[in-house]
Amino acid sequence: MDATPGNSSFPEDPAELDKFADEPEPDGGTDLVMRYVILSAYVVIITVGLLGNITLVKIFISNSAMRSVPNIFISSLAAGDLLLLVTCVPVDAFRYFFEEWIFGTVACKLIPVIQLTSVGVSVFTLTALSADRYKAIVNPMDIQTSSAVLWTCLKAVSIWLVSVLLAVPEAIFSQVVHIQDKNVTFTACVPYPLSNEMHPKIHSVLIFLVYFLIPLGIISVYYYHIARTLIKSAHDMPGEISEHSKRQMETRKRLAKIVLVFVGLFALCWFPNHVLYMYRSFNYRHIDSSLSHFIITLLARVLSFSSSCVNPFALYMLSESFRRHFNSQLRCQRKPYHERNASFLQSTSAVRMTSIKKNPPAANGHGTRQEVSL
Repeated sequence: MDATPGNSSFPEDPAELDKFADEPEPDGGTDLVMRYVILSAYVVIITVGLLGNITLVKIFISNSAMRSVPNIFISSLAAGDLLLLVTCVPVDAFRYFFEEWIFGTVACKLIPVIQLTSVGVSVFTLTALSADRYKAIVNPMDIQTSSAVLWTCLKAVSIWLVSVLLAVPEAIFSQVVHIQDKNVTFTACVPYPLSNEMHPKIHSVLIFLVYFLIPLGIISVYYYHIARTLIKSAHDMPGEISEHSKRQMETRKRLAKIVLVFVGLFALCWFPNHVLYMYRSFNYRHIDSSLSHFIITLLARVLSFSSSCVNPFALYMLSESFRRHFNSQLRCQRKPYHERNASFLQSTSAVRMTSIKKNPPAANGHGTRQEVSL
């Protein structure tokens, strides 16, 4: 039975002999260039990801006013991305420079857990963010209590705990083995017992369902209702509405757009890797050692790891307020002015949100959710 001489954890290739020697033999110069192009891509991902996510978390921590419900979820996303960037991405990069697993048994069991935990935190947090946007837009009259931030923190912690628990089987089944190939023995980290041919198939399908298809299906339902509500509200609004109501509607659309962009980027980055992983899991005994297969594998992995550095860029492009905070942090200067509300997901003139439906605003200011603006 063939296996991977490297970290074979999700979304690793369960069958690929991951050595350059197995590829069509390039000349020494081409081989060296290929290795350093790969290394450069991983260095860029790690550097850009660390810069963006650390800055995002720093902005959140340094301002108590920024601890709003969406910001807490986004900071949790950034923490999960940082975990992946400082552990799994460097280990994966080393696989292209060493022909066998060199990190030992503990890392063989720990790295898969960390990687799957990070993926779980990302997709489950995006689902929670979509649910929050659904409540804010479809049920705007719900009261946002003073304990909303505390409950959101508890939800974020719960997402982390669930993600860790779901990843525990990776540590149980992952193992370091010594594989004989062409009269050469090498050490490999494999994600499941090599004797069980059903395990890779079940593993890949469950990963695809739990960490991709089901969450995105739930998110799609939320956004269907969000879109329907926004379209209906545009038709139901009277001809003459206040500038305040217009700003509130734009705020809600903008927030929903940001979360939708996060979801779209996650799906785009991880879908190729899921498909490739399932394909290999169902063709466990067949090894495609062609150069084209290697390049497709590399691109899929680089794209999946890129998901850990794109969210800060998306916020930077979509949020003028976050862009100001980010530029200020990079200049290592204090802001020259104080906004009434510093959160990049909160308005500079925080107001109580009125319903986008035909309900009149409450006279006493109660019974509405506080909305945020970018």
